[in-house]
Amino acid sequence: MLDILKKSVAQFALSYVPKNSIIGIGSGSTIKFFIEALSTVANHIKGVVSSSSQSEKWLNRFNIPIVDLNTLNSLDIYIDSADQVNFSMEMIKGGGGALTREKIIASVAKKFLCIIDYSKYVKKFKFFPLPVEVIPMSLNSVSREIIKLGGVPKYRKNFITDNRNYIIDIYGLYIKNSIFLEKMINNIPGVVTVGLFSIRKADILLISYTNEIKEVFV
Repeated sequence: MLDILKKSVAQFALSYVPKNSIIGIGSGSTIKFFIEALSTVANHIKGVVSSSSQSEKWLNRFNIPIVDLNTLNSLDIYIDSADQVNFSMEMIKGGGGALTREKIIASVAKKFLCIIDYSKYVKKFKFFPLPVEVIPMSLNSVSREIIKLGGVPKYRKNFITDNRNYIIDIYGLYIKNSIFLEKMINNIPGVVTVGLFSIRKADILLISYTNEIKEVFV
């Protein structure tokens, strides 16, 4: 059922893709469906900046050109999904481990379009662990700082990011002020970035329900 909703919102997102543009895309199962949909109109765009090696594999499968972000000054739009989105359009991302590259691409995009099924839309963040990408030598020191914040850090075993770093998933952390918490965790030495997208949140949200696609704007 959720795959059907993911496919429908991915297909709907094509209407937001500017012609003759270079777009940014994220990672995950919903984005896989979006890449499949994008392949049907690939001749209308110049290329894609990808946030992960997995997304690049899917793009290569459909012969969609991949563009290096360093060759660009900005992007018209970045399209990605999320693990959770709250009513303020803030997001938790990083379940797939690509949070750093996703945050970089989102930061240079003029618009951030987030596409999700209804199960990801929550009033307040709850239950989903908060991912943090860390430099390997800082695994223990960052974990100690997370405990001081009231969270329970868990090393994501047998997982290395595309940047050759580790992931710590934080459980049991009460998120009241998302922007403050994002800044605080990002300032811990050894942290590359945290999977809170509150400073650069979504501009447009597409939510797939059984009978409709709901569009939400900031």
